[in-house]
Amino acid sequence: MARASLAESVFEEILERIISGTYPPGEFLPSEGELAAATEVSRLTVREALKKLQAQNVVQVRRGLGTYVNPSAQWTDLQAILRSATAASASPDVSLRLLEIRRMVEIGAAELAALHATDEDLARMEDANAALQAAHQAGDLDAVTTADLAFHEAVFRASANPFIPVILGPLGKLLYSMRRETSSFLEVQKHALEHHALVLDAIRTGDAEVAGKAMQAHINQTYDDYEHFIHHNDQHQEQR
Repeated sequence: MARASLAESVFEEILERIISGTYPPGEFLPSEGELAAATEVSRLTVREALKKLQAQNVVQVRRGLGTYVNPSAQWTDLQAILRSATAASASPDVSLRLLEIRRMVEIGAAELAALHATDEDLARMEDANAALQAAHQAGDLDAVTTADLAFHEAVFRASANPFIPVILGPLGKLLYSMRRETSSFLEVQKHALEHHALVLDAIRTGDAEVAGKAMQAHINQTYDDYEHFIHHNDQHQEQR
């Protein structure tokens, strides 16, 4: 048990160094002996930690060469991926990848919501939109972000598919950070209010195609907002 605990600690330390860029993707880790000295444990404990990293495809062993760090896109453990993404949350690539996930999941969720939404689901969406309107008028950015996400969560619940919230649930922290960043612009808040109302009306029709198109228009607007208000602004600041 003691060695297992030590191996877990070493695993965490090596993973943190990989995420921080001390051991960057595309390069080899120090030897087992060097890692053992750096972490003050035995080589056997380091070997166990490396086996776990290898099982998650964070690293791969190349015979005769050493242990190579894989790009995070090849990792297979969700928690490790989330830790890496959170550390790089300011990266435009992370925001765009999140938008891609939202497009894939949320359009389908809206289609299902049109078929399955109950009066309670519709009321939950209305409440979220009312909260968003109130937060917008009060200039409360945190409340705006919370209400924005609450509307989408209500759509997920209305889909009657319990797996949909599970898919995006672990991404909550990243989604909140991204949405808060874009929602800091009043025009983006207005776009959200307009599109949420359109999505709700579309779901009320009971027509999956209509609801899917309304959500697609909303996600497309979110892409445009990100490009206009965030990505271009970041580029401008880099050029100054």
